[in-house]
Amino acid sequence: MPAATLLRQPVRTLIVAASVPLALAAVVDDVLARRRAAAAHRLADAARRCPLTGLHGRDVLVDHIDRLLRTGRGEDVHVLVLDGDGLKAVNDTFGHAAGDALIRVYGHRLTRWISGRPDACAARLGGDEFGLTVQLPAPAALQELAALREQLQRPFALDGGHVLEPAVSIGFACAGDLPGEDASRLLRGADKAMYEVKTGREAFPYRATHGDAYAETVNGRRAGRDGAHLPAGAA
Repeated sequence: MPAATLLRQPVRTLIVAASVPLALAAVVDDVLARRRAAAAHRLADAARRCPLTGLHGRDVLVDHIDRLLRTGRGEDVHVLVLDGDGLKAVNDTFGHAAGDALIRVYGHRLTRWISGRPDACAARLGGDEFGLTVQLPAPAALQELAALREQLQRPFALDGGHVLEPAVSIGFACAGDLPGEDASRLLRGADKAMYEVKTGREAFPYRATHGDAYAETVNGRRAGRDGAHLPAGAA
């Protein structure tokens, strides 16, 4: 090997040897950055969720519905609004801690129902009112929704031993009945359908019509609906 080559060889070796630790350091930095970003995302997601139920808020639900509507099975998208019956009576009789326990139970049961359904999303809209979306083929939809209602209404015991028997009013809208409508319109229809069931004008299961989806609102809210809302940061 020529003398000039011998002199240059150690220099190349040193350069390669020095670049290996730098590459490893870059990989480590990238992994740490990804972990920090993931942790920050988890914290931000947790901050946006309802502290009582762990559910998302309305904004996440709306985004999820719109994504489902863009899929090839958009006509199977069902949007539900569920409202507990008798929360005020529970608060007045057993205290607000019992009312919170009832809301928490609703949230946990909804979470359990949507688990294993990657297309489903549930949210707390305010008070004991919840929204949910899921893709269900028409032949199975009513049976699935009836099973959900039965699950939500199962009795449960409070810490003091009192047993509550929850009752819920459910209305729903099917995207196949309202082609071309967006998430907000489907939610409005489901909310109006729920109110029809709650007031006894319709019986469960009641699906929203075009008229329900275009029902008049006051400041964006269905006429007759209480002004319940989540406190800042609770959604």
